[in-house]
Amino acid sequence: MLGARARRKFFDLHQANASTVAFEALQRIGKLYAVEAEGKHSSTEARQILRAEKSLPILQSLHDWLLQTRFHTADGGGTAKAIDYTLKRWQSLIRYARSGHLPIDNNPVENTIRPIALGKKNWLFTGSERAGKRAAAIQTLLGTAKLNGLNPAQWLAGTLEKLPAWSNSRVDELLPFAPEVIEALLKECG
Repeated sequence: MLGARARRKFFDLHQANASTVAFEALQRIGKLYAVEAEGKHSSTEARQILRAEKSLPILQSLHDWLLQTRFHTADGGGTAKAIDYTLKRWQSLIRYARSGHLPIDNNPVENTIRPIALGKKNWLFTGSERAGKRAAAIQTLLGTAKLNGLNPAQWLAGTLEKLPAWSNSRVDELLPFAPEVIEALLKECG
């Protein structure tokens, strides 16, 4: 995946000192995101073809430009660090462009787990290992609800209302998946 962090390195560099190199990198990366916007609603196969036709040439040009720019950049500065970071991770950063199913970056996942990462120090004091496991389970359920397009608070409220009278054999039906996901899972299971 191109990586929001690689892009962020150039963004921060440009914000700090209006770096023309960082601006150029951001412009080139922006072209890749424009290709992604173009293929957003395409099938996996169509997106893969689009990326092969448009993203791979942009990536090759970006790589060549980074190598050339790095050659003329002094070691130790912010520009060198941003370029080195990107080049060191290049194969991982461009993996998305050879497929139609991988996202260009992992921002959606990072945004989902951010509350957990921010709260982890607080959760050291949950009282016991068992309480910590419960907190992790609850966070997982709420995150799953959000990823499936459900309002986590509404899902939880509805589930807590149903739970006392709900059959243990049907408890899986209360999991926070969108109705079409549940329907597909039920069809798969028999």
